[in-house]
Amino acid sequence: MNQTMTPLVDPRIWDETTAALRAAAAKLLTDGTVAAVVGYVAGRRSGSAMPAIVSTAAEAETLIFSPSCTNNLSLYLTRSKKSIGARGKLAVMVKGCDLRALAGLISENQLQRDQVVILGLACPGVYAAAADRRQPLSAENIAGKCRECSVRTPENVDQLLGRLPELPPLEDSEAAELARLEALTPPERWGFWNGHFSRCIRCLACRQVCPFCFCEQCLCDRNRPQGVEGSPRPAGNTAWHIVRAMHLAGRCAGCAECESACPMEIPLNLLNRKMAQELKELYGYESGTEAQEKGPLTSYDEKDDQSFIK
Repeated sequence: MNQTMTPLVDPRIWDETTAALRAAAAKLLTDGTVAAVVGYVAGRRSGSAMPAIVSTAAEAETLIFSPSCTNNLSLYLTRSKKSIGARGKLAVMVKGCDLRALAGLISENQLQRDQVVILGLACPGVYAAAADRRQPLSAENIAGKCRECSVRTPENVDQLLGRLPELPPLEDSEAAELARLEALTPPERWGFWNGHFSRCIRCLACRQVCPFCFCEQCLCDRNRPQGVEGSPRPAGNTAWHIVRAMHLAGRCAGCAECESACPMEIPLNLLNRKMAQELKELYGYESGTEAQEKGPLTSYDEKDDQSFIK
């Protein structure tokens, strides 16, 4: 039996946020401001949570917020973008990293800001993918992305729910790993990533959970002409992950859903974070919590750094 871990925050924090969330959702549904709320409810296993859409005040009483609420709910807005507005506005619960995704979708005209009511959640952090969710959130089982989060209290939202307690400092394990990789030679780094990509089974779970993979037909699914080999072989795997990383450069919200969903435990968020770091160093650009103009890879400026052109 696992020893109980020291809670990172007072567990009552989650209960307070849940109560505020239920009250806000019930009011929005009762007064007709929204037709439905995209949120989380208790999962089938003890301590787990899963996404849900509620449409009545009674159903709003089932909403929860806990460290198990790991999913980025912005995904559900891209999947249903054609029907948004048909029955009225939607409200959506967002953590800080989720809000970055939502802002990016608005920037890319996948959503209109007035189509959604954004319920921001003050978030102390969520569980790592492999964590025992019966244990309290702790320094040992918090997700890697949460160790360096700078948007624990979402801004530019319609309602901010909950309060953020003071958190102890946490070591940024991903930053340490990035620094280690930077110290390697290029062939060593290539070997590191090829080693991970070789284990890929091309299940495409990373694509399915990404809010920014909203194309109705993915380039990588086409076979006339074929852009990327579809079978899980080394060359095709490497091409798939490089294409996807470049596709997300300057767009990735850092929600790490791709890494959490990967059955082969490929450190995809580490790769995305490296790309984000490069964009910030080269162009001073990073994804934010507000809709922005086109990013550096989708716009041209004569003053852009061109040192990469050989």
